[in-house]
Amino acid sequence: MKFYYRAVTQYGKQIEGLIEARDVKEAAHYLKRHQLIPIKVTSPEKIGFGRFFSIFQKSSTKDLIFFTRQISSMLTSGLTLMQALVILRDQSRNTSIGPTVETIVTDVEGGKTFSGAIEKYPQIFSSIYIALIRTGESSGLLDKVMIRLADNLEKQQRLQQTIRSALLYPLIVVLMMIIVTIIMLVFVIPQLSGLYQNLNIELPLQTRIVLTLSDIVRTAWPLLLIGIVAVTYLTRRWYKDNTGRHIIDGYLLKLPIFGKLLGESMLAEFCRTFGLLISSGSLVVESLLKSSKVVNNIHYQEAINLVARRVEKGISVSDALGSSIYFPPYLTQMVKIGEQTGKLDDSLLKASEYYEREVEQTVKTLTTLMEPLIMVLLALGVGFLIFAIITPIWNLLSTIQ
Repeated sequence: MKFYYRAVTQYGKQIEGLIEARDVKEAAHYLKRHQLIPIKVTSPEKIGFGRFFSIFQKSSTKDLIFFTRQISSMLTSGLTLMQALVILRDQSRNTSIGPTVETIVTDVEGGKTFSGAIEKYPQIFSSIYIALIRTGESSGLLDKVMIRLADNLEKQQRLQQTIRSALLYPLIVVLMMIIVTIIMLVFVIPQLSGLYQNLNIELPLQTRIVLTLSDIVRTAWPLLLIGIVAVTYLTRRWYKDNTGRHIIDGYLLKLPIFGKLLGESMLAEFCRTFGLLISSGSLVVESLLKSSKVVNNIHYQEAINLVARRVEKGISVSDALGSSIYFPPYLTQMVKIGEQTGKLDDSLLKASEYYEREVEQTVKTLTTLMEPLIMVLLALGVGFLIFAIITPIWNLLSTIQ
């Protein structure tokens, strides 16, 4: 069972984290045995916001990259793992990953392996990360594995930032458009509504639509807010269901441009992770099953798992990939070349670089297309509001003339 602890080190530094133990007494005894003075040891569920504790314990990708890159550099320069961890502990005291490094150092000093020490923090270190570290320890190539891990994390972060930048601009513009529309409906339109009633004129359809929307937003906003929250909650809950996830993930892949962007990004992640696992000495089937966990689309996950089952039956990786619609001919050919030359990991890494370039190109195309499209949508939205507001006044002026 996991326990949350707060303790003071022999240097007077206060740290906190999670610890595996049978009960509170065993957890406290473990801390004392490692020169830590326990201040508080309790189950995460018993503290305020305890059920959300794992969220606050998550370290950013930036911190994880810093941790991995620093360890790999120090190991390459000839330092032992323990020396590297101690130095890193002193460097990262004021970072979000600092308490975690402190505990890792304590565990390794107590005789645990490095992989065993980081295994306690699945919210920071993924199962693939831990498996690669364990492989590096058993093969004596931990320094090389750490370098590859750092490179992989940096590429992963760069890919995510590229996709995020493509989605951020339209999201901000749409959000601002919604805010402006709400301000118009809540504050501007009601003033004009009183004016129209005093003039006692017949209102055109578009004006009546805008006035009705204004009344709904002003009088029924609690119901609208509850409805939005309820729809969001039910959609997320439905997405967790197997059927709902199949439908939503399938729809996302069919979106124009965005579907291509998502597919290429998942292929890049899959190829890079699969190649990294193969290069570290993992078995092909095991590597495929682990690689399926890095993609965030259930259709790709099932396709990769199906490839693993076919490879387990004796089919080559390239043939297994070629039988699925989710893996394009380029990837199949690259894998076939890698199998023939005995350099499957190199072929996969080259394929991942190719798809990363494709993602960057798709993002550029998407950005180029989105700018005029967003401007047109903004013009239509603002134009409709202005047209609805001005039309009654224009009709009145025409009648007077």
